[in-house]
Amino acid sequence: MSFFSDFKKFLMKGDIVALATAVVIGAAFKTIVDSVVKDVITPIIGLLTGGIDFTKKFIALDGNTYESLEVAREAKAAVITYGNLIQAFINFIIVGLFIFLFLKAYEKTKQKEDPKPVAAPKGPTQEELLAEIRDELKRQNTAS
Repeated sequence: MSFFSDFKKFLMKGDIVALATAVVIGAAFKTIVDSVVKDVITPIIGLLTGGIDFTKKFIALDGNTYESLEVAREAKAAVITYGNLIQAFINFIIVGLFIFLFLKAYEKTKQKEDPKPVAAPKGPTQEELLAEIRDELKRQNTAS
């Protein structure tokens, strides 16, 4: 019974619950980011690049020229699909830019909501404290 109660305590720790919550929200946020990239930004990039589909760019290592990547694969030719790498870099930059802009907007709203911290009341200086201690010691010595 001790094993199960220890396991339950472990699972219900604040850190584990917070981590699980972050994973679920992260998965939901990934869906939003993927949609923005796929449905909004990628078509704009396609328009700017003249509709080039980088995922279809390849080099056949057997020296032959093929009409398309599919034809090269059907011929069982070894191919380097450098276009996939280019597309991965483009997606990475787009996702990074989107997250950067999202976090920047979040920080702006956070700054507007947080009031400026009130300065702590100014206390006595070190010299003033030492003078008070000295005076108290004098008072105690004269009272004895």
